[in-house]
Amino acid sequence: MEEHHGARVAQALALRLQTAITEKGWSAAELARRSGVARYTIAKALAGEAWPDLLTIANLEKALEADLWPGREV
Repeated sequence: MEEHHGARVAQALALRLQTAITEKGWSAAELARRSGVARYTIAKALAGEAWPDLLTIANLEKALEADLWPGREV
């Protein structure tokens, strides 16, 4: 059975988010402070349990100076 495309997108976004946080040396709390995104929302995205909206992704990308949306490759 093929994995749902949406699940792959959420997993790829979570992986990119975790990688970007690690590369900055930040905690989720630090990212929340710098991005204006609630720590709870960040935690849910990292766990692949939430679909951040476009504004949330844009705020996270700006704070991290990284692309988070996985695009078509997933």
